[in-house]
Amino acid sequence: MAKKKTKKNKEKECKDDNCPIHGTLSLKKTQFKGIVTSSKSQKTATVERWRRIYIPKYERYLKQKSKIRAHNPSCIDAKEGDVVKIAACRPLSKTKKFCVVEKIVKK
Repeated sequence: MAKKKTKKNKEKECKDDNCPIHGTLSLKKTQFKGIVTSSKSQKTATVERWRRIYIPKYERYLKQKSKIRAHNPSCIDAKEGDVVKIAACRPLSKTKKFCVVEKIVKK
């Protein structure tokens, strides 16, 4: 007796060549965590990354943010507000040099 295909049994099909999981895109060691601020562009997500920089003159820390554009494969499909891990890859376009690897679920 064959199983009925339900939403739980179906996986998102990914036919993207630039997908690190299902495609042929190779990743480099550089990885960051960040929050998706925009996913309006097609297959692109803007990820905001915060970091702390120590300033010796004032003996204080400075908070800086940077926005990184990353390739957003259809199998991951990160939305605004999601915490994601991105990894460096070859340049995919003029501004995209990173790819979303996974969504991180906070417990």
